[in-house]
Amino acid sequence: MEEKQTADYTTKYPLWDKSMKSTHKILIPNMLPWHFLIIQELLKMEGYDVEVLEGDSRTVIDEGLKHVHNDTCYPCLCVVGQYIEALKSGRYDLDKTAVLITQTGGGCRASNYMPLIRKALAAEFPKVPVLSLNFSGLEKNSSFEMTLSLLLKLAYAIFYGDSIMWCYNQTKPYEAESGAADVARNVAVRFTVEAFKKGKYKNYKKINAEIIDTFAAVKRTEEKKVKVGIVGEIYVKYSHLGNNKLEEFLISENCEPVVPALMDFVLYCIINVVNDRKLYGHSAAKAALYKLVYKVLHKKQKNIIKQFEKEGTFEPVHDFEHLRHCADKVLNQGVKMGEGWLIPAEMAALAETGVPNVVCAQPFGCLPNHIAGKGAIRTLKNLYADENIVAVDYDPSATKVNQENRIKLMLATAREILNKQ
Repeated sequence: MEEKQTADYTTKYPLWDKSMKSTHKILIPNMLPWHFLIIQELLKMEGYDVEVLEGDSRTVIDEGLKHVHNDTCYPCLCVVGQYIEALKSGRYDLDKTAVLITQTGGGCRASNYMPLIRKALAAEFPKVPVLSLNFSGLEKNSSFEMTLSLLLKLAYAIFYGDSIMWCYNQTKPYEAESGAADVARNVAVRFTVEAFKKGKYKNYKKINAEIIDTFAAVKRTEEKKVKVGIVGEIYVKYSHLGNNKLEEFLISENCEPVVPALMDFVLYCIINVVNDRKLYGHSAAKAALYKLVYKVLHKKQKNIIKQFEKEGTFEPVHDFEHLRHCADKVLNQGVKMGEGWLIPAEMAALAETGVPNVVCAQPFGCLPNHIAGKGAIRTLKNLYADENIVAVDYDPSATKVNQENRIKLMLATAREILNKQ
């Protein structure tokens, strides 16, 4: 019997090198539709030719199903589907195109995306290299080059993206003139990008104040609407492709979507390293460095919260230390696989700030997040009597209609509570 040979994608695959920066276009799956509006332009300023993929048709999902096993991970399926759909479109020179994926390096299937993506591309586009953007030492021979300067800019971009997303979602459902919130978003993104181009991006108090003022200038109605928080696995929490445009659906249902800040996830990843030192005796030097970074970022977050409170039009983002306090009521901070303790922490913080209605969005089969999400619902309802949570699975076989019907049942209860109030 002829012995099977190892597939080329495991031993032979194209590698990215620095010289490709000037010749290749890098395709990025759209996991963060708000923040990538800024980050895409930021990377272009650094000399990279990047494009955030916007494909969200059923073709994307079908392409993902062809190349990724259905039980692997829905976010992986979506990401691969966007890559394949884009590369098949004929818009790109396949000899000068690469794809980029972000990885946290935690106990998640995302840490194994690289071989899955390589396998998918090897079937049809064997010349396309895959880059990994991570801070965990993964894929050292195919890692995106990260400088301290770029890392600092990305941190500021996340803060600004959070503020724009936060203000938009508190403006769009109430806009007196249709489309006014979208105009404000475009203006806010434009002057934020200009600040990066001029090298003034560190003046976060001024930029954040401009973002708040831009949205505060939009005329809004006084109508009371149901507020609905969105928590869960990071991809389906933010990606319009992953959650079937959940924010748009909630707005169409006369609700205000409340999406926690991306910086919370960043701080979650950082503080977990500090916790690892306390709980498991990991590197003291690494923990000390991460603790310093945490203090710097958290201080900026607190200053931004003060700006929101002083201006008074919009509710501020959650203080991450308050999130940690909320987590301690439900789940130990040593539970950090996937989004871990962050999910129940966000649900508790939402309840404490007048948002008891929550969609807990998870990819089907994402075991760590199902345990930390669905598994914490009963405890949360015992802590907060009005907590109204619906857990929704997202996968290629789940229809949008069924997902939305489940959410509508939750909204019916939410409206009853609002009417009584």
